[in-house]
Amino acid sequence: MRRKRTIAWAVIAVVLCGVVAVVAAVRRGSASTPSDNIPTVKIERGDLEVQVHADGEVRAIRSEVLMAPPIAGGSLQITHLLHTGTRVKKGDLVMEFDPSEQNYNLDQSRSELQQAEQEITKAKADAAVTTASDKVALLKARFDVRRAELDVQKNELESSIDARKNDLALEGAKRVLAELEQDVKSRSVSNQAAISLAQEKRNKAKLAMDDAQRNIDKMHVMAPMDGLVSLNKNEEAMGGFCCIPGMPLPEYHEGDQVQAGRNVGQVINPQELELFANVGEIERNRVKQGQTVEITMNALPGVPLKGTVKTIGGSRARMFWEDDTSTKFEVTIALAASGGDSRLRPGMTAKLLIIGEPQKNVPWVPRQALFLKDNKRQVYVKHGSSYDPHEVKIVAENESRAAIEGLSVGTEVALIDPTAPRKAESDGAGPPGPGGAP
Repeated sequence: MRRKRTIAWAVIAVVLCGVVAVVAAVRRGSASTPSDNIPTVKIERGDLEVQVHADGEVRAIRSEVLMAPPIAGGSLQITHLLHTGTRVKKGDLVMEFDPSEQNYNLDQSRSELQQAEQEITKAKADAAVTTASDKVALLKARFDVRRAELDVQKNELESSIDARKNDLALEGAKRVLAELEQDVKSRSVSNQAAISLAQEKRNKAKLAMDDAQRNIDKMHVMAPMDGLVSLNKNEEAMGGFCCIPGMPLPEYHEGDQVQAGRNVGQVINPQELELFANVGEIERNRVKQGQTVEITMNALPGVPLKGTVKTIGGSRARMFWEDDTSTKFEVTIALAASGGDSRLRPGMTAKLLIIGEPQKNVPWVPRQALFLKDNKRQVYVKHGSSYDPHEVKIVAENESRAAIEGLSVGTEVALIDPTAPRKAESDGAGPPGPGGAP
């Protein structure tokens, strides 16, 4: 009995030791972490400037497309093309394409037209000869019928054999006349069909000739409005490999081959320009319509420009070759009338600083102390040697700081996630680096 009691107490002691070990492990893995392992910061009160940096590009508000003529038959060669920035008036010649192929088509169609007209003349002449011959044949056949009828009228005076011969002669003459009349009708229809076929051939050649002439006229592309010429990049200049990031592409120039219907450029109104930029999802929350924008054109250093946020669009579709997988939103910026520059051209790039409404005397923390959990922004508040998650509301933020609501000034919060797995200091590794939520 005494031995059994000893064994029972030994089992209980083992179980209690296991429980104590489990509790200790749970505490070590929980948010309760010694404070000397977690960098912290206190919530402060102050002013917060809300600014968004972005890259922008100039584009025209009003423009008219310059397009290669939509002509079937392959590519077209540019023989004349104005340069980007050339000022034009409506109706001025902007670009011209090689019309050699269309000239050949025009000559071919003209030749076919002349041949068809000759065939019509011949068909009508043949029909006239056939009609005249048929008229003579009909007169002769009708005369034979009439003579046979007169012979039949004398049958009373003739013998029965001669009378029978007269009757047979009349029947034969009438049969010949009927067959001749049927043949005449058939030949008339055939002659008319030959004339119609030749006329249709002429009409087809005439349409082809007119189409070739219109195509030749289309080879001269005129300015659809007053403005400046702005040429596009020739995506076919590198053999069709146009989607490699960073690859410089030349503009269209004389001698280039262009697919029919391709957009070569546009005529833009230089007095109506705007900028557009793509901002990330976080930056979009800090951009509001009407905010002031400071603009620095990359091609015009030292020339400060001003603008205003005009519109904030929806998310932009990401191209498959782009490395950045984050969601982007398009922001349109209107240039200030007093800050315009005659040297601005569509396609120029710029550095943009969107200035938001500053937040005065607000509690703020470094963005490094914010963490995203279950789609909610939260901080870890220090209580003694433990850290408790606390959801906060973001009032405003910039690249480094965020104004918050929900906690008082002086509250101490963690700069790293205390619940994240970390190596022990005995392994020779220090505390984990900061990793705030975006």
